[in-house]
Amino acid sequence: MTGKKRRALLCMLAVPLLALAPRREQSAAVPAMEAEEPVKYVALTFDDGPWAETTEQLLDGLAERGAKATFFLIGEQIAEHEDTVRRMAAEGHQVGSHTFTHRDLSRGDPAERLREIEQTDTLLRDLLGEGSYWLRPPWGFLAAETAAAVGVPMVYWSLDTEDWRRPDADAVARDIIDHARDGDIILLHDPYPTSVEAALRAVDALSVQGYRFVTLEELFRQKGIEPEPGKLYIRPGEVRKIG
Repeated sequence: MTGKKRRALLCMLAVPLLALAPRREQSAAVPAMEAEEPVKYVALTFDDGPWAETTEQLLDGLAERGAKATFFLIGEQIAEHEDTVRRMAAEGHQVGSHTFTHRDLSRGDPAERLREIEQTDTLLRDLLGEGSYWLRPPWGFLAAETAAAVGVPMVYWSLDTEDWRRPDADAVARDIIDHARDGDIILLHDPYPTSVEAALRAVDALSVQGYRFVTLEELFRQKGIEPEPGKLYIRPGEVRKIG
């Protein structure tokens, strides 16, 4: 067999063998997946309510956005706004006490201080049923002996908007948007229309940044912290010295 014929025969034998060989698919370049940013949790808290118009407007806005909040109520105002308080609880918000008359819990008769807390607790239990109604001391003032007698967690704040002294929705909203951090407890007051507007603006702006607005109970749960009675919390896991 000549060399030319031999080469032709080898080529003919190689063709079916190549057909049987495994093919290596050309893989298209797959873009690297970006790591998902963790959810950031914050708690909006509102003092000095309930109020007929502003609190209802706030509840409407929170419902539209799927956001939750915590309301620390003044006991002497509950009787005139029982439906609003029921709505808070029914819509998944947390309800707590801000004493009966917004009393300074660091001064005066110790027995009277406790009565201020007990009166509001009784009203809330009668209206909403048994539960743990957390306490926010007015102005954050609290005597050590009063704290020791309180059977629920107490709440301070980590971000104070000072909305009570500046009725400016733009400034208050910007303060929250610029300074809120994961785990923050944000202090606001729902009697002020500007505070309601600012809070809802902040929810809109921060939600797209991965923030979720939850009750205090949910915030502590998400952070793995079991709140203890008699402690005044600045944020989950951080307490404020009392006395």
